[in-house]
Amino acid sequence: MRILITGGAGFKGSHFVRSLLDDRYAGWEGARVTVLDKLTYAGNRAGLPASHPRLTFVQGDVCDSALLREVLPGHDAVVHFAAESHVDRSITGAAEFFRTNVLGTQALLDAVLATGVERVVHVSTDEVYGSIEEGAWTEERPLLPNTPYAASKAGSDLVARSYWRTHGVDVSVTRCSHNYGPYQHPEKLIPLFITNLLEGRPVPLYGDGRNVREWMHVDDHCRALHLVLNNGRAGEVYNVGGGNERTNLALTERLLELCGADASMVRRVADRKGHDLRYALDETKIREELGYTPRIPFDQGLADTVAWYRDNPGWWRELPATNA
Repeated sequence: MRILITGGAGFKGSHFVRSLLDDRYAGWEGARVTVLDKLTYAGNRAGLPASHPRLTFVQGDVCDSALLREVLPGHDAVVHFAAESHVDRSITGAAEFFRTNVLGTQALLDAVLATGVERVVHVSTDEVYGSIEEGAWTEERPLLPNTPYAASKAGSDLVARSYWRTHGVDVSVTRCSHNYGPYQHPEKLIPLFITNLLEGRPVPLYGDGRNVREWMHVDDHCRALHLVLNNGRAGEVYNVGGGNERTNLALTERLLELCGADASMVRRVADRKGHDLRYALDETKIREELGYTPRIPFDQGLADTVAWYRDNPGWWRELPATNA
């Protein structure tokens, strides 16, 4: 068995790769893994077991159709993580988001169609739904993205659907809540706040901190992706939620405690444009169809994540600066 992971040097992709190579996923034991990654600032080969005999790394752009058609033959499946994903950066420069997220998905699925790859999982986000005041989104809710990033991911989801409906590509789409865990780039809220606090720097909290996000550990997310890869239905969308809703303020307060800091380290900053108030996913479908259940309690996972960043300063201190 051979599987291609696009964006496999990123946070979520590298976790999935490490789990595959550790033979943690039933049906994929012993599989050979190819990682395709452009190695932008958010990609880091340090998160991959470089010397593993079953790992092949290809540095390249998911928009490169010729490269995709060269790499894909012989693979049984693709898990498509590759994306530009930082909302703030999409507000100041949207073009790269639409190029990578929409055109990259189209190029990948064209190559899948041309080379006969049998199975694709397209990894998306809860942000495509917009904002919800109460309740939770089911997979049937309309897409109402409010930022360029979310719009680009909604576009990629629709590209995936079109290749299933028009060409019969066996592709499923997953939409996950916010992930956290080791090896996440410090442009994102949890690792940004952790690394700032560990170095005695203040943390920037948007607005009044009332924005609500649902959190899940990256390991739970990747286990869900494995279930969808093995048993998800073609053309279907699966919400993958964590069930852990927190306001940004409550999350900040907990991170202060875990890092041994106090409220004096919080700096209120002007709210972000188009800042969605609340995200929440109804994950009934993936639970009932595929037997998914998150395993890592949020408090434990968050404490473990803080400990990982405390124990691995060499990894995050050497990362290149973002363009935000």
